[in-house]
Amino acid sequence: MKKVFSLLLALCMMFTLSTAFAQPVARVAGMKGPTAMGMVKMMQDDAGEAYDFSVIVAIDEINTKLVKGELDIAAVPANVASVLYNKTQGKIQVLAINTLGVLYMVENGDSVQTIDDLRGRTIYSAGKGATPEYALNYVLSVNGIDPASDVTIEFKSEQAECLSALLATPGSVAMMPQPFVTTAQAKAEGIRVALDMNEEWARVQEGAENPSAMITGVVVARSEFVQSQPEAVNAFLDSYKVSVAFTNEHVEEAAAIIAAYDIIPEGVAKKAVPHCSIVCIEGAEMQTKLAGYLNVLFEQNPAAVGGALPNDDFYYQR
Repeated sequence: MKKVFSLLLALCMMFTLSTAFAQPVARVAGMKGPTAMGMVKMMQDDAGEAYDFSVIVAIDEINTKLVKGELDIAAVPANVASVLYNKTQGKIQVLAINTLGVLYMVENGDSVQTIDDLRGRTIYSAGKGATPEYALNYVLSVNGIDPASDVTIEFKSEQAECLSALLATPGSVAMMPQPFVTTAQAKAEGIRVALDMNEEWARVQEGAENPSAMITGVVVARSEFVQSQPEAVNAFLDSYKVSVAFTNEHVEEAAAIIAAYDIIPEGVAKKAVPHCSIVCIEGAEMQTKLAGYLNVLFEQNPAAVGGALPNDDFYYQR
């Protein structure tokens, strides 16, 4: 009887250990859109072995899960990463930049060729109090255009409203991100990309000692997870870099996977991916670009980055 009991105990221990080792190393979330599109090869190849992936629509849900410790790694807007760092007293670290500026000035017409052509125009945009507003104000101001008096910025609650206003008003202008730009062009032949705001940002940064970049999204992790599982974090970054390269270099295959995970439709993904600025920038370059970007936002409104600029421990270095 003792032998049977010992055997059963051993089997239970083996089952418990095997189950523990089978658990995903990290719980990872991306938002619907470009921030998740660079992860899709990882999502497909991993099949739940090392990661528990989820694609989430609302950033508030990701924020809550991170703060509660229900996520280990997540793709979030760049300024939100800083807000979370300040809110948690340094318990969030940024691992990499995953999306550069995906904002475009889109026109229902053909009259905007330069930033100066926006004077006197109404610009539709979503994202009041967030990155789009700050990025637009910065680029306009540095070009000598007062956002408060030289243009009329009409903020909408969501991108779909911007699209409706753009389509309904010939000669109108909207600042929109991908993949909504591609969706707009598919709905009307007269919609054209007038200005790439990423390029406009880079233009006003020319000659700066430490030039920043317009950054849409970053990948963050809970500091506790980084400290307890550094090898897992580095392995994630290695795999993520490969996945980003796959998305950019094999657009048609990536588009099919993107659609399979219900991020955006395959046809839209094929056209949008080349314009989504999906990257994986880490280390010193990440810190230089992101710190400069956050500083621009801080100078406009400290609340945009959580009230204070992050310390060096915010930027993960291998």
